[in-house]
Parts: sequence; structure tokens; C-alpha cells
Amino acid sequence: MLLTLNKHIALGLYTCSYFLALVTLCGMWSLATAQVHSAPVPAPERSTLFTLTVNGRPVDVAHAAASLEFASFDSPAGTNRPVEIAITALEAGFWDGGVEVEPWRLGIRPIREGQTIRFRLTAPAKLSIARPGDFLNHAVMLFVFYGTSPAPPPAVTPGHPVRIIPVGVHRENLNPKSGDILYLEPGAWVYGSLNLFHVEDIRVLGRGTIVYDGPQNPDDDDGWKQIPDWHCIGSVEARNVEIDGLTCIIRSRTWSIQMKDSEGFNFNDLRVIGGNPGNANQDGMDWLGGGNTTVRDSFLRASDDVFAMQGNWDGYSEADMLRPGHEVHDILIENSVLSTSISNVVRAGWPQKIYNSRNFTLRDSDVLHAGIGACGQTFALFGFWGARGAAGTHTGFNFQNIFLDHWYSLAQIEQEQPAIEGVGFKNIWALDQPPLAASTLTGNVRGVQLNNIKLGQLPASTDADIPILNTNGAPQATISTPEAAARFTVSPPIFAPHQTVTFNAQLPAGLSPRQAAKRFAYHWFFGDGTEGWGWKVSHRYPDALGTELNGIEGAGRFRVLLEQIQTTDVRGTRRAARGTVALAPSVDWGAEGIVAVSQWHNPIDLRGVPLDAGLDWSIFTGDWNQLPDFDKLIPIFTGASLNLRSEPRGLINYAILWQGLVEIPADGGYTFYALSRDGARLVIDGIELARTGPPFAQVCGSPGNAVRISRGSLGLRAGYHTIRVEALHNASQGPPRILWEGPGLPLTDIPSSAFSRILISQFTP
Repeated sequence: MLLTLNKHIALGLYTCSYFLALVTLCGMWSLATAQVHSAPVPAPERSTLFTLTVNGRPVDVAHAAASLEFASFDSPAGTNRPVEIAITALEAGFWDGGVEVEPWRLGIRPIREGQTIRFRLTAPAKLSIARPGDFLNHAVMLFVFYGTSPAPPPAVTPGHPVRIIPVGVHRENLNPKSGDILYLEPGAWVYGSLNLFHVEDIRVLGRGTIVYDGPQNPDDDDGWKQIPDWHCIGSVEARNVEIDGLTCIIRSRTWSIQMKDSEGFNFNDLRVIGGNPGNANQDGMDWLGGGNTTVRDSFLRASDDVFAMQGNWDGYSEADMLRPGHEVHDILIENSVLSTSISNVVRAGWPQKIYNSRNFTLRDSDVLHAGIGACGQTFALFGFWGARGAAGTHTGFNFQNIFLDHWYSLAQIEQEQPAIEGVGFKNIWALDQPPLAASTLTGNVRGVQLNNIKLGQLPASTDADIPILNTNGAPQATISTPEAAARFTVSPPIFAPHQTVTFNAQLPAGLSPRQAAKRFAYHWFFGDGTEGWGWKVSHRYPDALGTELNGIEGAGRFRVLLEQIQTTDVRGTRRAARGTVALAPSVDWGAEGIVAVSQWHNPIDLRGVPLDAGLDWSIFTGDWNQLPDFDKLIPIFTGASLNLRSEPRGLINYAILWQGLVEIPADGGYTFYALSRDGARLVIDGIELARTGPPFAQVCGSPGNAVRISRGSLGLRAGYHTIRVEALHNASQGPPRILWEGPGLPLTDIPSSAFSRILISQFTP
């Protein structure tokens, strides 16, 4: 039966009846509804963490790597119908700490019903779903891919034989010859590698999965080798390769897709998921010389750099590093979703490396997680590390229309000789999180252009806004802001659930609402899973749980997004809402967090109580990797300071506690942030709002720990409230940072002037 069907496929008689014929025969393809298709997952690979339904019909969830899971389903070509998704976590209370659905740009907030969350997707998308703050490889994450059914395999033509890899488990390495076409049917699971060594004119199509779990040492970095059966996809001197619809799962410590001196690769709808406990040496895609590559509509989750470029890589010895490499050139990544556990999104250069590069573009893409910590150089959206004698001419690195959800820093660029120049960042939207580390330009770095680098609603206009530091003679970047920035106001700034809130877009200077409507459409995502259109809109929030369903003590923070879209239609707003007008690309995005309050916390009555500026602090000796119970400890030093400072008197390993009061300037919903390298906890009015988690050591010999971030919101009346900050000090320098934002108060460090301490020792609030 299968041989007969494969014969029909080879003759181009591939129809839906093929799938239906096999449903009873071998369960190859499940018509989950009349709208979507899903392929079965082999029983040993089925998730033990989640179940999923689409439009009420079950879709298999698969284990990927580490604690990462995924599910795939498709709409018939040309339909793209909305779908209703329900995800059930099998662990009791799994969603108690909240739910985060990314990309944030989509404005999705699920409805939670116990262990099940539900939401609607109106079009194909690639999603990451996890609990807030989870993103390292020990975290449990679910990736959901809603796509369009793959085209049938092409008919056989002279010189281009078609090999069909049917549904089921296949334990083999794929070694196509020049001119071959591989078609991996939905439900085909291949355990091995796709090797493309010295071949050309290869097509790999369908919707199958390759699982690579090789013999690499989990404690060593030998994933760079250019040998067969060493990557999910490995190529050496290959030409003209198309890979469409493939899923790559990487479970060992190796580079996922490696191209050495290869040209003319086109990846479309690629899904790459890599995870290993070490969070290291598992790049998403690497070029060792060569280029002329496009990556479109793809998803890459890496345990190291998502994309990396070098002229060569033959080991870590001095001779290997100093050997000149080949040029890397003409790479385009667009309309993709990118994530890494610890490293850069894009990295090029390496100490001592000698090679040239030109023309790299990343555009129109979502960055879900962009690094944590450092490997010699701090991690960033773009890291170029040309140090210790590195040489080469590097030009034309462009980043445009990039959404940053979780990120670490914008750019770390260093080059010694002769130069890197022509680096451009345009329309970089950091939607809801500040940078955790400063960006740097070091050495011969010229012609860096920063146009509309936006943190929330505010475009960066100076180096300090990003922030970005210049060292070793690097000239300052040119910074510009758009004429028509997407910004908005919220009225009233203090509101409760079910109360009407009005959002007003800031119109370009000199334009009336009618004139603005001719040029722009305004698309709102209110943060509770609903949307609206118009320059002025009203909305009522249903609860005080916030966008991530993690509100506490009657206050929840909603992530409001404004998409400002350019249009020439006179009735642009109304017709855009119906989806009947063709819109040009968005010209800008703006974001702001607002807090719905259903429960207020009143200030302390301090009438007649003498106060002094600053906070009291206590230092405790010990060697902890988690915050201790301070109430059971006896301090060895105490004192007071105007802010989060202390006098450790030469101690290296210790814990510290600051206590006092913080003055809230006006009634409102406030969000507090804690940023710390060694671990910190923030408590306001006895309520824990932020805990940064255990320390995470930087890698490659970089000293200290990475910066971690946590936040929480409360409804606070104006006046004095108690504040308590706990922190560890062991591997890193400096105290934690505590920031706040609220009505009329942009995100900023809490100033020293807001802190006070009580002088009467008998007073206990």
C-alpha cells in the first residue's frame, strides 16, 4: 500500500485523499478539524508535561530538548483561519505564578481555568509559552507552531530524484547527492543528521523532524567540528540548498546548523529547538566562510548564539585562532522569532580571528530572549568581538524593525584593525523591559547609526538613554528620533477593574485628528487579550490580574501596546479594523505598563515620629547561594546610608538587609523592579514584590554573576510605606538596583530623596 502511494506521489498525484487513506492505516495525519491538520508524535516523544487541543480536538505535544516541548499544526494552504487553543499543564498549580505568551507584539493574554489556559490565534504564528521569568534550559517552556500545510512533493524531473521519507521513526543520517529532493512527510521523525558535504542543488521539503543527539562531550566545546553526523544540519562547500518546513531538535552540546564555505542557502519556515543543561555551545546557525543566505518565517531557540559568523573555526589553539578565514557575506534574516538561553542573538568576530565580512541584515523579527551575562564580552542583540589582535574589514550590519521582549543589552561592538563600520539600528522596540547592561563601542568602530531606539514610549535621544559607552577611541554613534513617534496618554492614571480608561494617541505636530486619520491607523493591544482601533479609544479591564495573570494583593500590571500604521486611505482606521485596506508597514510602536488596582495599601501614620534621610542597613556573614532567613540571623555590622550603600569593612561574602521607608508621591498603581547580580528580594508593606532568583554565573571565565530582574505591582496611597531590600554579595560588585514606575513617573531608579528611616528605635510599623 505504501509503495503504491509513494508511486502516486512521485507522479505528482498527491492529494488530500492520500492523508485520509492513511488515517486508519497508520495514523499518519490527523484532521483535527476541518480547519487544521496535525501530525502524530511517536509515543516515546510525547510530552508528559502538557496536553493541547485546537478547536476542541487534541494535537500531540512533543518533547524537544532539556525541559522544552513543542506542538505543530497547520491550516490548509490559503485559509489561515482563527483557531481556539487550550493548553493543560499536567503539574498541579503549574500556572499559579502566571502565564507569559510571546511574542508580546501579538497582545495575547490567555484565560486561565485551573491547570488549563485558553486563547485565540487569528492567524499562523510561532509562540513561546512559559511562566514569567522562565527562559533558561532548566525552565519548562512550550513552543506552539501554527503554520500553513506544506505543499505536496514535487514531481520527479530528470536529474532531480525525489525521496519520500514517510511517517514514522527513522534512525539514519541523511546524505543526499547533488540534485536530490528529500520530502519529509508530516509525522516523519529522523534520528540523525542532514549532511550536505560538497553537494549542490538540494531541496529538503515537507514537515518532518530531525532529532540530533550525538556523542559530544557535555562538558566540552567540540560542537564546532566540520565532520559528518555532528550537527542537525552540517554543510561543507555546498551550493544552492533550499530547506522548507523542517524542524530540527538538538539535544547534545553541538552547533545546530553549520555552514562552512557554503553559498546559496534558503531556509523557510524552519523550526530549531536546542537545549542542554549546560546552556552553552549550542548555536542556532553558524557561517564559517560563505553566505548568500536567507532565513525567512523561522523560529530558532538556541542555547548559545542564535546566529554566529566566523571566517573559519578549526579549534581553540593559538594556531587555529590565527589562521585567516574566508569572507562571510550577504545574509538576510527576516520575519522570524528568535530566542536564546544565555548568549547573543547575533555574534560575529572573536579574539585573534582574521577574516572579512559584509552585508548582514536582521529585520522584521521578534526577539523573545536575548542573553544573560557575558562570555568575555557582555551578551547583546549584536555582539562583535574583534579583540587581541583580531583583524579584518567588516561592513554593513543592519538591524531594522526588531521587537525586544526580554533582552540584556543592545550592542557590544569591538574591533581593533582595521575597522568595523556601517552598523545600523533602526526601529528597535524594547516593549516592556529596561536593558540590564550598558552597550559598548570599543576601538575602530565607525559609522554606527541609531534611529528610533525605543524603550517603551520613549525614543533614545542620547547615549545615556540606551545607555551606550565609548572606549578606546570609538567615536559616538549618531542617534536620531522619528518625527512621528507612537506615544499615548492614559486617563485616568488611577483606575480599578471595570472602570472606563481612555487612551489618546499623540498626534504628529500640526495635524488634527481628521488629518492624522488620513495618514495613520492606530491599533491598540490593551494587555488583557483584547484590541481596539482609533487615535482615541476607551476600554474597561475585567480584573486586576495583569497581562501575565500574576497580579498580587489586588494590583495587576497590563502591557499596553500602540501600533501606529501608515496608510493613505481616508477612512484608514475604520477600514483597517475590518481588514479591508492594505496597510504599509508600521511606522512605530509604543508601549507602557499600567496598573489596575482593586485593593489599596494605605501609608503609615507617622505624625510626631522623627525621621532622618536614608535607610538602616545590617550586614551578616556567611557564604550563601540563596537568600537566607534574615530574621534568624544576628548582624555583625549595622549602620545607615542615604541609599542602597553600606560599609562591609573588607568582607567579600555576606548578606545585607536595608530597611526603612519609601515615600510614594501620589496615589496610584506602582511597579517596582529589582535588578541584582548575586540575588535580591524587595518587600513593600510586608509584601514580596520581586525576587531575582539564584545567582547565575557568567561564562568563559568572565567574573561575577549575570544581572537578573524581577518586578511586581501594588496599589499605594500617597505617603510613607515600609521598604525592605535583601541582597547577597559574593561574586559581583555593587548593590542591587531598585526601580519604580507609576502615574506620571517614568521607569527610573528610586532616588535617595524618597528614602527615610525612623529615629525612634521603639517604633514598629
